[in-house]
Amino acid sequence: MSKTIKKCFDSNLTFEKMLAAHYRASDGKSSKKEVILFEIDLENNLINIINDIHNGTYKFGNYREFKVYEPKERIIKSLPYRDRIVHQWYVEEFIKPYFFKRFIKDTYACLDGRGTHKAVECVQKMMRIMKRKYGTYYVLKCDIKKYFYSIDKSILMNILRKRISDDKLLEFSYKILDDGNKVGIPIGNFTSQYFANIYLNELDHYVKENLCVKYYVRYMDDFILLIPTKERAKFLMDKINDFVNVRLNLELNAKSKYFPSHQGIDFCGYHIFETHILLRKRFKKKFKKSIKVWRMLKDQDKLYYRKFLMSYNSYRGHASHSNSYHFLQKMEKIVNELDIK
Repeated sequence: MSKTIKKCFDSNLTFEKMLAAHYRASDGKSSKKEVILFEIDLENNLINIINDIHNGTYKFGNYREFKVYEPKERIIKSLPYRDRIVHQWYVEEFIKPYFFKRFIKDTYACLDGRGTHKAVECVQKMMRIMKRKYGTYYVLKCDIKKYFYSIDKSILMNILRKRISDDKLLEFSYKILDDGNKVGIPIGNFTSQYFANIYLNELDHYVKENLCVKYYVRYMDDFILLIPTKERAKFLMDKINDFVNVRLNLELNAKSKYFPSHQGIDFCGYHIFETHILLRKRFKKKFKKSIKVWRMLKDQDKLYYRKFLMSYNSYRGHASHSNSYHFLQKMEKIVNELDIK
C-alpha cells in the first residue's frame, strides 16, 4: 500500500463515479424537492459539477442550519443537494480506499461492517478476557468535550498532508473544510464524520503503539480502555489528556473518569457487564415519551402507520441487542394495546 495518495484526483473525476455518488446521496430522499429538481436535468447537472471541479471553479453553497434536541441539543448544518453529491464522491473515491486501511480494528463509527452493536460486543468480549486474567480491573472511559465543534482545521489539514501528495486533492480537501471558521467541522456534513474519524485515528495509534494498551475501543469521540490497576488507569488518563491537549488541541470531557469494572460500562447506548448487557435508563424514558406521543396522535387520528412502524422497529432493534426480555415483552404489549393498523 502506498504511503501517500498520489496523482489520482482527475482520474477519479468521471461521469460514472459522479452518477454513483448521486444515487447514494439520493437514497431514501428521491421524493425531496431538491432531488427531483436536480434529476430533471441530471446529465447536464453532473457534467457541470465535473467541469467546475476539474477547472478549479467549484464553489460550495450556503449552509442551512437547524437544531436537534436528541440525544442533546446540537446545531446541524446542511449543504445544497449538489454539494452533498460531491461529498459522497470525495468520501467514496479518496477517504474510504486510502484512509480506512490505516484505522485500527477496534474503532467502530461510520465504518462498513462495524457500528454500535459490534462495538458493544467487542467491549464485552474484552471485559470477559480481563475478568479471567485479573478478576477485578479498571475501566477508563473518556470522551472529547464538544468534539465536532473543537476540531482544529489546521491540525486536520496537516494530518491529511501526511497522507495526500496530490496537490489537487489537497486543495479540494481544504475547500470542503473551509466554512469560514478556523475551528470546528459541521455536524451534518457527510464528510465530517469521516474527517472526525481521521482526526482521532492519531489518538488510536498513540494509545495502541506508544502506550501499549491492548484493550481499547473507540466509537467516534467516546473511547474505553480496560486496565489492570487503578494506578495504571490514572497514569494513562494523564497521558491521553496531555496528548489530546498538545497534539490535537482538544479537551477531555469533565465526565471522563476511571472506575472499578464491577460498575459496568455505559457505552453506545447500553450498560455492559461481562455476563449481560442492559438498556440504559435514558432509552427507556425516551421510549415512554414516544408512547405518549403515539397515543395522543392516535386519539387525534393523526398517527401514520408507516412512520410509527419505523420508529417502533428502531426501538425494538436497539432493545433486541440487550438482555431485556421482559422489557421487550412490555414493548409488544403496549403496542398491541395501541391497535395501530
